[in-house]
Amino acid sequence: MSIFAIGDLHLSNFPGSEKPMDVFGDRWFNHQERIKENWCRTVTEYDTVVVAGDISWGLKLQEAEYDLKWIDVLPGKKIIIKGNHDLWWSGIRKLNSMFDSITFLQNDACEAEGVWICGTRGWLTPADEGFTEADRKIYDRELLRLEASLKAAPPDGEKLGFLHFPPVGNPQKFSGFMQLFEDYGVRNVYYGHIHGEEGFKGAIRGEYHGIGYSLVSADYLNCSLLRIK
Repeated sequence: MSIFAIGDLHLSNFPGSEKPMDVFGDRWFNHQERIKENWCRTVTEYDTVVVAGDISWGLKLQEAEYDLKWIDVLPGKKIIIKGNHDLWWSGIRKLNSMFDSITFLQNDACEAEGVWICGTRGWLTPADEGFTEADRKIYDRELLRLEASLKAAPPDGEKLGFLHFPPVGNPQKFSGFMQLFEDYGVRNVYYGHIHGEEGFKGAIRGEYHGIGYSLVSADYLNCSLLRIK
């Protein structure tokens, strides 16, 4: 039994809303079919896949449901956090009543393979260029959501951290997200959102302050899944 991670599926199965992603580079060519092929080849029904946000281009839940059903039939248990493009996300109880194989994670923690999955969407941080007072309100709210998730796990339980946004835009800087992960003893954090070769170069990766940070956006992983445990 293993845990895998991937972010930024950017699915668009709702009829009439198809959005080819290869306009953003060759790594996105035929990305949905490649993700499905790699998923089915590596994940079993006994495994868990954590999806780090940006699931569907659907604007409403009835549109995103086509993409959620696409995920539901894939092997394994799935744990999903919200991304900035997941505008359809609303009503966590309703979401968690829809699919037996999918858990939507918000203000909570979820046990998988003996560890606890904790996370939230995240946001820009005060260390990031262009950070505004409007961003501050969202940032502060996301800090509260992350701490609620971390608190929901047993104090002595092993925790894996997940965000959609990177924990900080500049690897030389620090953020409240990073502080919370340190405070609650998280040793490994996974995130998405970052795309393109230039973005990959500047993304926080590797160990900082004793925590390992890994980028798992689909294009960075070449539409494969990262086995994390």
